[in-house]
Amino acid sequence: MTIEPITGRYVTVTIDGAPRRIYFEEAGQGRPVLCLHTAGADTRQWRHLMNDAGITASNRLIAFDMPWHGKSLPPEGFETQEYLLTTEAYIETVLAVIDGLGLDRPVLAGCSMGGRIALQLAALHADKFSGFIAIEASDFQPAWYDIDWFHRPDAHGGEMGAALVSANISPYAPKTERWNTLWMFMQSGPGVFRGDLSFYTRDDSLIPRLPTIDTRRTPVHIIVGAYDLTCTPEDAARTAKAIPGATLAVMGELGHFPMSEHPEGFRPFFVEALEKMPRPTAKAA
Repeated sequence: MTIEPITGRYVTVTIDGAPRRIYFEEAGQGRPVLCLHTAGADTRQWRHLMNDAGITASNRLIAFDMPWHGKSLPPEGFETQEYLLTTEAYIETVLAVIDGLGLDRPVLAGCSMGGRIALQLAALHADKFSGFIAIEASDFQPAWYDIDWFHRPDAHGGEMGAALVSANISPYAPKTERWNTLWMFMQSGPGVFRGDLSFYTRDDSLIPRLPTIDTRRTPVHIIVGAYDLTCTPEDAARTAKAIPGATLAVMGELGHFPMSEHPEGFRPFFVEALEKMPRPTAKAA
């Protein structure tokens, strides 16, 4: 029998003027690292790293489910709303969770839409963080697919989402983790993947903000998989070039969901990224 070191709890924060009960998991001790999941998924994507004693010995990994995702319920009255994530709402949510958990300038590690918002936060709220690890992140990609297919009465949105995801998983990913990753998307709530992709494929406001990011204050490290069709290595390289001082690593055998699809292959890249982030300085007595 194995009991994992991951603990899960809830924190209630205020978002858009109303209370939101947010589910979060954590493991480890030391420097706080706030981890953001991809579109249409939840904190389970980070479970392998949170169970890695070599990483959690000196890093407190924290991951939370965005509202509408995983164990974080939608807001009251959601049945009359259309879920469409925006940059503003996403930023407000991340900052609310940081304040609610009392985190002191954590490292922010986000993947896909989480990587995109990490770069937005690097441009707009760098003072709240000590560094940024932007995974499968780039300035902007318009959809090369019809996002409305993920919320139709004549199609299973979860299975349609998993079909898109499957094309972005590396052929080197272990079969078990490929299917575990796909299962998370099959479980996504109605319209949630579509609502996330609305943010990801329609908001290009990051592009003019990239040159304003000051990596001397907060380092930015971008990681991208060679088998990512949604954020290609060329997309990530273009983005890194636009941020003075940003660094870039290309993972030759990984895809768009590296921490979930191939955790063993992702681990050395994540460790390298953490090493590029500053350690908190001890406060004077």
